[in-house]
Amino acid sequence: METDRTRPGQEYAHHRTRKPRRLRATLLALTAAGGLLLTACGAGGGSDSNTSNANNRTGFPAPAPAITSGGDDGSEQDGEQTGTPDDKIAPPPDYLSTFALDVDTASYGYARRALADGRRPDPSTIRPEEFVNSFHQDYDRPDGNGFTVTVDGARTDKSDWSLVRVGLATRTADSTTERPPAALTFVIDVSGSMSETGRLDLAKKSLDEMTDRLRDDDSVALVTFSDEAETVLPMTRLGGHRGQVHDAVDELETQSSTNLGAGVETGYATATEGLRKGATNRVVLISDGLANTGDTNADSILDRIAHERRAHGITLFGVGVGSDYGDALMEKLADKGDGHTAYVANDADAHKVFVDQLPQNIDLTARDAKAQVAFDPETVARFRLIGYEDRKVADDAFRNDKVDGGEIGPGHTVTALYAVRTRPGADGHLATVSVRWLDPNTRAPHEESGQLETDALHDSLNSAPATFQVTAVAAYFADTLRSTELPGNPGLTELASRAHTLAKETEDKDVRQLAEAIDEARRTD
Repeated sequence: METDRTRPGQEYAHHRTRKPRRLRATLLALTAAGGLLLTACGAGGGSDSNTSNANNRTGFPAPAPAITSGGDDGSEQDGEQTGTPDDKIAPPPDYLSTFALDVDTASYGYARRALADGRRPDPSTIRPEEFVNSFHQDYDRPDGNGFTVTVDGARTDKSDWSLVRVGLATRTADSTTERPPAALTFVIDVSGSMSETGRLDLAKKSLDEMTDRLRDDDSVALVTFSDEAETVLPMTRLGGHRGQVHDAVDELETQSSTNLGAGVETGYATATEGLRKGATNRVVLISDGLANTGDTNADSILDRIAHERRAHGITLFGVGVGSDYGDALMEKLADKGDGHTAYVANDADAHKVFVDQLPQNIDLTARDAKAQVAFDPETVARFRLIGYEDRKVADDAFRNDKVDGGEIGPGHTVTALYAVRTRPGADGHLATVSVRWLDPNTRAPHEESGQLETDALHDSLNSAPATFQVTAVAAYFADTLRSTELPGNPGLTELASRAHTLAKETEDKDVRQLAEAIDEARRTD
């Protein structure tokens, strides 16, 4: 499925027109009823109904008095730019935010690699949602396919600004539900640039580990590309043939140029030839993304394999390697190819992606998943979705199942963070979050939703749960690296302190690595 996900200008909402509360309540009720009706009609006899997780918690202390800062006096002017950092973009006159789900993490992985090498990553490679989605969340999970919805928030130190977290979770990866067999076509970059330590050698080691972890009823094919592409191993059932796969991997050697387009095209042709009905058919592209021969445009590369993608549902999983990495091309290929990306810098990263997260990266629990957040205009003055610029969807396309969304596997969580400015003294309903997806097998549509009230906002970020604080630190860190002035950003020194405290509190090595990355960013200032 193809769509133009962009919606220029949908970053802040700021609108003074207030509908009567009775009309607003009626519209909200009709929207909820429509969602339930669509879910019931689309589910059929095999529906799996998930209980929504709406965190309408009460009993928190009253919010602290607002602190005016930065010359922002809280005044509101319809659509005008006042010159403060919060008003750099003229807001649209609506209170909806719609985006395709994303579980990519490559941007964060590559940023860590760059900082470890003593350099700041290019701001154009920083995607905050990929920083946020790199960390463990403790959201409730559904029993079957689809999502649970968790919504919470915390007030920041900036006047009337809060962070609101939208959390979506799929069933656990170690569910007793047995996954279908996988038919994986590995497309391996063997160009000259892959000779650098930590590129082809890391890819080969990863493939060997993954081959040993896959099941006997899974299948593997192997395609290589340099100046040309070649199928070195057709689709091969692993039962009784693992040695053949290992031998093919061992013989991989670097050659010359990087014709990535030819590699992807041959990979999809090989995947189609070895297509297995009832299996998860996926192309896994492992490359540094530094295409320099043949077609180097993501759109035209994908156009050539459009039939295979649409007719057979073959998705693309991109794995980036190398200190010099073509992030933009790899990210766009995976995005338009109904897949996702990860970045591996070392053996630990490779083991995490190819072994620990194996079920997430080869199975699907939801297709074309989209989220829509409806903010209440009586309590919300402005909002900003942090990241997801490449994943935005037109609001009226939320229930159009022909419009592309995200493909999500088991064990995944998707987190979206919003900066929300509430109206002074606002009290009551703040936002309704809905997620819509198609069953990966039947293509039947389903929806789930959650709510957030102003009295459920935590008094401060420090009083929020540890996972929320980690989410905030990761988002503010990304914001600092790309200099986008997110409300309430305390700066690298304070972020480093918070991250180290959270690392000790959670005993989470991923949080410790976040703290170390922030330290390295401070040294590059």
